[in-house]
Amino acid sequence: MVGVGARSGAPAVEVLALVGAVLAEAGVPPDRVRALATVTAKGREPGLLRAAEALGVPLETYAAEHLAAVPVPHPSARVRAAAGTPSVAEAAALAGGGVLLVPKRASRGPDGGPGRVTCAVAAQAD
Repeated sequence: MVGVGARSGAPAVEVLALVGAVLAEAGVPPDRVRALATVTAKGREPGLLRAAEALGVPLETYAAEHLAAVPVPHPSARVRAAAGTPSVAEAAALAGGGVLLVPKRASRGPDGGPGRVTCAVAAQAD
């Protein structure tokens, strides 16, 4: 499961670049991804929908309250203020159970500064 957080307007190319890098770090081939997952408020973001389509997987969404109940290693007060949960990427990756393979990573913007996407990968329990 790939958890993704994104600021509004984040393009699919930025989402796909980060997802690809995080999957490579985890040693997980893209064809093993079951879904992209995010908070419900981001479920209609064009960049996330296009990225999921490009990967051939659904975009699953979880209520902020559900994600807030998932224990994560890197909670953020800033994310809690913006999204209603202290984690989107890590919590969404872990929402279905499993173990975190790669904790939250952030994309880089075109100028090398902060990007608009975060991503984490979890292996689901069989």
